[in-house]
Amino acid sequence: MTLVKWNPVADYLPQVSHLNREINRMFDSFFRGGSLDDGSYGSAWAPAVDIHERDDAYVIEAELPGLAKEDIKVSIENNVLTLRGERSSEKKDHKGEYLRMERSYGSFVRSFTLPTTIKSEKAEAEYRDGILTITVPKADEAKPRNIDLKVS
Repeated sequence: MTLVKWNPVADYLPQVSHLNREINRMFDSFFRGGSLDDGSYGSAWAPAVDIHERDDAYVIEAELPGLAKEDIKVSIENNVLTLRGERSSEKKDHKGEYLRMERSYGSFVRSFTLPTTIKSEKAEAEYRDGILTITVPKADEAKPRNIDLKVS
């Protein structure tokens, strides 16, 4: 017989992790206006967004699968980038009832405050394969520059 040392933290870690996910789901559902009793994650949705900085621009990438280009609106006003859109529910004729429905439908709005050192009039947007990529160039004064040092 092998003796195994009991580690109460390791024994309860999966339950704590599950509890943490359930609490997060409950708060997400509450603040998005969904209900918990049907197993859904709420009726409102917002696309996932990645924002990164390059030397010459800020790049915003948003996941918008299933949307047509015409369903997406992008605007920059007072250094606030706003994404708007709507995903319509597909009406499919299924035999039987849904057992689970997790995809979200409806309108969304996401806004991001950009630095004041941008050229908003030169911003570009591209939508390909469900990913919206917005490139907002930096103003010349915001771009990093090298300073040559003179050694004497």
